[in-house]
Amino acid sequence: MSRQRAPFAPPPSPLNRRSALLGAAALLALPLARGKARPAPPPPAVWPRAAQVPGGIARLSLGPAAARPLARDGEVPLLVLGDAIEWTALVGIPLATAPGEARISVQQTEGGATRELAYMVAPKQYSEQRLKVAPGTVDLSPEDEARYNRERAHLATVMATFTEPRLQELRMRVPVPGRRSSSFGLRRVFNGQSRNPHSGMDIAAGTGTPVLAPLPGRVIDTGDYFFNGGTVWLDHGGGLLSMYCHLSAVDVKPGDVLKTGERFCAVGATGRVTGPHLHWSVMLNRAMVDPALFIAA
Repeated sequence: MSRQRAPFAPPPSPLNRRSALLGAAALLALPLARGKARPAPPPPAVWPRAAQVPGGIARLSLGPAAARPLARDGEVPLLVLGDAIEWTALVGIPLATAPGEARISVQQTEGGATRELAYMVAPKQYSEQRLKVAPGTVDLSPEDEARYNRERAHLATVMATFTEPRLQELRMRVPVPGRRSSSFGLRRVFNGQSRNPHSGMDIAAGTGTPVLAPLPGRVIDTGDYFFNGGTVWLDHGGGLLSMYCHLSAVDVKPGDVLKTGERFCAVGATGRVTGPHLHWSVMLNRAMVDPALFIAA
């Protein structure tokens, strides 16, 4: 789902003003050794990491304000984190975005004047995989296509979920251990027909392996979908959502609230798959972004 982007300013440093001030304060507090100051400690890691490319995330400084500013990408609200000293807008960049200049709109105070904040999207080349398969596995029957279209309409309402931001710490734990069998952004071409880029991270694991919540979240949708099989969507607040697909078991229902590390489903091979694995997607302001930006490695 692409959105028209507009025009630029140099990309901001991934460190915000708060991190810089804390680093400077730590340096000043260090004792002198033989007349020389100790080197400053490395700045704290910031999650998610910035990657101003299609499928990545822009971290844009909004400056100080007494209350959380309002930021939007077109009509879509953005996740804004921070405090009165420094606010930061986190912008999910759709995979279909063309490299170049892009803009968001910002209101420092509700009802106040709107200003535009520009940034640059750099190009990124994702891998491509060309496969030859039986024709019936590529083209949908009329019945399957009708089912897919019904499901797509429902999921559009799920993906539009936006609740008040609840978290400041957005470093995620990997929901299931295992080898990453397919990376984000991979474009597959079946029998010469290009398909949408891979919108998540695939992790190989056996059927029944527990899947654990990567962050606190609320269950907003569960279902058995044509392509995705058994599926759960979690809302982490501020337009940050995550999706888990091909599940063999779903142990939650919409409205349930999860803590980090809590089991809520199990790996399977449901939907259109060739073997058991977890498909894990992360969505920010309705754009699928690379889950690797939220994890340590």
